[in-house]
Amino acid sequence: MRQIPKHSFFCNWLRLAAFCMFILSLQGCAFLRSFQEKPSRLPGLPDREIARNDFSVAAGNDVIGRLALISLEKGDTLPDIARHFSLGINAISDANPGVDIWVPEAGQHIVLPLSFILPDAPRRGIVINLATMRLFRYKVDARSPMVSTYPVGIGAEDRPTPTGQTRVVRKTTRPTWHVPASIAERHRKQGDILPAQIPPGPENPLGEYALYLGKTGYLIHGTNKPASIGLQATNGCMRLYPENIEKLYRDTPVNTPVLIVNQPYLIGQRDGVLYMEAHRPLEGLGSSELERIYAKLRNLEKKSPRKLDWNKIKAVQAEARGIPVPILKMGQGSEIETEKPIVVEHPDTLYGKPETPELKLNAWYVLAGDLRDEIDARRMAAIINHQGPQIPARVLSRDNGFRVIAGPFRNISEAREAAKRLKIDLDIDGILIEPVDKG
Repeated sequence: MRQIPKHSFFCNWLRLAAFCMFILSLQGCAFLRSFQEKPSRLPGLPDREIARNDFSVAAGNDVIGRLALISLEKGDTLPDIARHFSLGINAISDANPGVDIWVPEAGQHIVLPLSFILPDAPRRGIVINLATMRLFRYKVDARSPMVSTYPVGIGAEDRPTPTGQTRVVRKTTRPTWHVPASIAERHRKQGDILPAQIPPGPENPLGEYALYLGKTGYLIHGTNKPASIGLQATNGCMRLYPENIEKLYRDTPVNTPVLIVNQPYLIGQRDGVLYMEAHRPLEGLGSSELERIYAKLRNLEKKSPRKLDWNKIKAVQAEARGIPVPILKMGQGSEIETEKPIVVEHPDTLYGKPETPELKLNAWYVLAGDLRDEIDARRMAAIINHQGPQIPARVLSRDNGFRVIAGPFRNISEAREAAKRLKIDLDIDGILIEPVDKG
């Protein structure tokens, strides 16, 4: 099991925000910018009709799924939209540069990047692409090859997930986490003393299901920190949303092969049209992977009468939005362009969205922030709400500003524990607030 190190959760959001501002400054391609155009209203299909995990793979095709478009409502966050549609925060953020992760504008139309190019790897067992932070589980039914795909959280920069071939050696439900000495020591330095083992339950970072791999110490498992899916936030393991790991666990027998690759640039065909999908390379792989994919594209161009649109290829690579884009020159198939997104109705309830209990006069609270700007206060409350296990938080207005209050907590011990987690995970110095009504 791999736990999030100090500040990494908060720092990941800062890195994502900085990248979004950078990518927004680039001159985007029209076929990508068009996804952000705002029609007057968005009537569409119910979200249950939009495929997000299970796809058939037609012979000769490498591209699965369809892009979708949804209109945000007040109170939405990108992590909540991402989880509902089985996307990682990396995918939904990269596909929608410039959109505030925690306090997006109500009425904004965002792309759901539910189209994927399969990794360049044998289509058997489990294949995990670290660069896209996505897992692919291949199987064959009576009619055609099938693939199930799920977003994952992977190893942090200083504790990367290793690539290579391995297999599932055993499976466990409701696993006990035996805390490795190295992780215990890291937490001790942060003032967080971990027990030797953590039993099943909400405090267990392995979640409810675990697949143990042949690479000793590495697992594919659930999580009690769902907002970390799609981030480099673990000590090397691969974690899935609780609802996704349950399905993967059920579909994956012991001895299933597992291949871990790192492919930020993907090319593939669907119905005779060549597509390219680009992601931000993980540390140390950018130039070599780009050279490899460019060499492959030049080789494909030599063998085909169709010419590639190199200006478009470079734009796709630079923007790195994780969206499959056709890269043939006009007049040779690219009139098809990227398929227009399927419009999706906003669901009545977003699956897994944290709920904040009502205020109680006889409960303990923690003052997490005293801010002048409402957006900053709402952002802080949203980040706290998405800690795992959840720390409920809300914004209360006051004269000339806004306060972020975490709670309610049943007693002083729970409040102190929440304040401790706020300090360790987010570097927030919380102040305990006693009950107003102690009766």
